Amino acid sequence: MVWMKFLLAGLFLPLICAWTPNGVYAASMEQVVAAAKQEGAMSFYAPSTLTPAGGKALAQAFNKKFNTNIEVNYLPSGSMTADVGKLVAQAATGVGPEWDLMVIIDALHGPLWQKKLHIPYDYGQLGVDSRAVHYDSGTVSIANQIVLPAYNPKILPARDVPKRWEDLLDAKWKGKIGVPTATGQFDFLAIAWGEEKFLDFVRALAKQEPIPGKLAELATRLELGEILLATTLTDSFIHRARKTGGSLEHAQVQPVVSPAYHAGVLKGSRHPNAARLFAAFLTSLEAQQIWEKYGGQSSAFVPGTKVHGYVQGKTVIYLTQKDVSLVNRVVAEIGKILGFRR
Repeated sequence: MVWMKFLLAGLFLPLICAWTPNGVYAASMEQVVAAAKQEGAMSFYAPSTLTPAGGKALAQAFNKKFNTNIEVNYLPSGSMTADVGKLVAQAATGVGPEWDLMVIIDALHGPLWQKKLHIPYDYGQLGVDSRAVHYDSGTVSIANQIVLPAYNPKILPARDVPKRWEDLLDAKWKGKIGVPTATGQFDFLAIAWGEEKFLDFVRALAKQEPIPGKLAELATRLELGEILLATTLTDSFIHRARKTGGSLEHAQVQPVVSPAYHAGVLKGSRHPNAARLFAAFLTSLEAQQIWEKYGGQSSAFVPGTKVHGYVQGKTVIYLTQKDVSLVNRVVAEIGKILGFRR
C-alpha cells in the first residue's frame, strides 16, 4: 500500500543518523541525500542581499548537484537580531521554527547555541572543512565578511590612509570619523588584543568625537565627504560602490576583522536532512560563486574563492564559540564609552 510506504519512510528517516561519541549526528552523504529526497522540501532564512534571484540560482545548482527535485524556499531576512529573539521566545513556548535553516551572522548564532536550538551534525561526513564548523557542530561558516576602516579615495589622499588600527586615533580625524552602531565590527579586535587593550582603544577613540551611524549611513557620508573615515565598513558596501560607480575603499590594516555568515539547522525543523545537505552545499565552490555574485562575499575556507585568496598571508580574526562571551561584554562597553546603545 502507498500509505504504508510513506509511513515506513517517515519512521526510517530519523534513524539514518548515528550518534558519534560526542553526541553529534553523523551519516554518509548517500544516506543524507536519500533522506533529503524523501523530505522533498526545505526552507532557509538568509540575508536579503542574496535576493530572490540568488536564492533561485542556489536552489537550481543544489538540485543539479545532487540529482534531486527538492523544493527550496528562500526567506529573506528582516531584522536578524529581532528574528533571533523571536525564534528563542517561540522555542521557549514549544513553537517550532518557521524555517529549517538559518543563515545569519556568527555572533547572532550565539543565543541559539546557548539555548541548544541547533541540531548538531558531523559535517565532516559531508565534506565540510573542520575550520568552518562551529558552535558544537551546530553551524557551518559559509561566507566571510571583510571588515576594515573605509575611506573615499577621491577625497582622502593615499598618504593619509591609515596603515594600522591605531592610526584612527590620530588627532587629525577628530570630528571627521564615523563609527558604526552595528555589532560584528571592530569589537572583534578584543579577540586579538585582549579586553583591556581593546577598551583602552575605544576610550581613546571616544576622544575623537566620532559620529555614530548605521553602516549604510556611514557609507553615504563617506561618498559625500561629510566624514573622512569610517572606523569599519563591511565589504558589501565596497562591493556595491564598485558596481554602481561609487568610490569607497578599505584601508588595508591588520589584523583583518572577519565576521561570517553561519548556516545552522534548527531544532524542530521539519526538513532537517535537506537543510543539513543544503548547509554543506553552501560550502561548495559552485554555491560560493553564486553567493559571491549576488552578495559579494565568499568563504575564507573554500579554495578558489576571492576571500580565500585575499586572506592568504594575512592575520585574520574569526569568531569562535569560546570568544562569544568576550565579544558580548565588549559590545556592551562600546555603547557606554561611545555614548550610544548597540
